[in-house]
This record gives sequence, C-alpha cells and structure tokens, in this order.
Amino acid sequence: MTDIDQTCAENGRPPVGSLTAPQAQRMPEQVGGTGAAPPALSLPAALTVAFATVLCVLAVLGHVCLVFLHVAPSNAVSQRYQRQTDAWIYPYFEQNWQLFAPNPESVRRQISARTASTAPDGSRRVGEWLDLTAIDDAAVLHSPFPSHTAQNMLRRALSAYLDTQGTGRTPVSERARLLQEYVANIAAQRLAAGAHSAFDAVQLRVVSTPITPPASTVPAAPTPSGDPSDSRYLPWWQVKSHDH
Repeated sequence: MTDIDQTCAENGRPPVGSLTAPQAQRMPEQVGGTGAAPPALSLPAALTVAFATVLCVLAVLGHVCLVFLHVAPSNAVSQRYQRQTDAWIYPYFEQNWQLFAPNPESVRRQISARTASTAPDGSRRVGEWLDLTAIDDAAVLHSPFPSHTAQNMLRRALSAYLDTQGTGRTPVSERARLLQEYVANIAAQRLAAGAHSAFDAVQLRVVSTPITPPASTVPAAPTPSGDPSDSRYLPWWQVKSHDH
C-alpha cells in the first residue's frame, strides 16, 4: 500500500486505486428477447377461438359418451338411445374387444359383383361379374404402405352384414339395413370406376372357403359337390344411378 492509499484509509476515504469512472447507466433487460409483448387478439378473433374451442370440447365429449353407450353393457339409457348411438357409431367408429381377444377369420371370402340396368322399354341388362377381392388384393400387393381401405373396407363391411343377417335375405334390424346400404354403396363405387354404362342395381356373390388352422392336418369337410367352397348370391340391391 502506498503512502497516498494509507493516508486515504486513515481519513476514511476509499483508496485511489478503487476509484473508477462512473459506469454508464444500464438499459433495462428486454423481456422475452424482443422487448415487445405479443399482440392481443381482437374481440371478434377471441370470440371465434373461444367458440371453436367450446365446440371441439363438446364434440369430443359427445363422441366419448356415444362410444361408451355403445360398448357398455345393455342398460336403460343405451336401449333408449340405441338408434342415435348406432347412427353415429356405424360404420366408421365401430368398437369391439377383438384387440384384446382376437377372433381370426375362419373363412376366406372371394367377393364378386355385377351390375344391372333397366332400359326404357322395361328390359333388363345384366353385366359380367367383377372380382372385387382381386382388385383389392392387387392394390396392396408389393405395396410398402398398403391401403387400410383396400384391405379391410369391403371385407369387414360384408362380414358385419352377414353376421346380422344369418341365413336371411332381408334386413332384420335397423343396423342390418344400414350395413346393407353401406355394402351396396361400396360395391357401386367399385363397379362405377370400371363401368362404361349406367346401372341402377348391384348384386354380390360371395365364395367362402374354410381356412384350415395351421396346427390342424384334417382338411375342411367338403360340400356335397366335393368342393369345400360355398357360394352365396345376395339379392339385387337398388342403388343410385351410376354413369361412368
């Protein structure tokens, strides 16, 4: 310590070496890196966002409630609103427990369809059979990202319809009627893609072949004709006129 510093210390002043020039006044730190608060939404925009949010929440809650009524055991509420529940669930939001207890297909179904049109003079013209299953198979063969629609739409729709029908030929319930329209519309759309003339009715032919379990060496029991396959012709269904 120099003599000057010692003298300053005795007089109660800070040492000369500790004196520094006044520091420049610091600017307040910017908040958020930009210093500007995010712009507030206008009243119409805020009301629109709030309305859309409430609408989405209500839609989700309604969907969850309807799915719950669909999968829950039969009760007074589910029976009372069964028609509304089925109209919402089928065919896009169908729920079942097969994810936890798989029930593999026991038969392989080959689905074909044909069209019919009525001429002005009343005559009826019937088209050739078109193998819809082969078309779906070709759409997913060797595809790295096979279409879920091509794999399952027609097959599952027909299986659900046949399950509701049993051996009958006419719908026995509201669900069966909805499934019949669903299957008919799928077939009409597939047929319209390759049709060259208008048609107003479709018919499906289902050839079912039993699938032998892998561990079983006993072949499927043959039909009286000796062929294990079974062919079933569904009735003609009227559809909206399609003209490709």
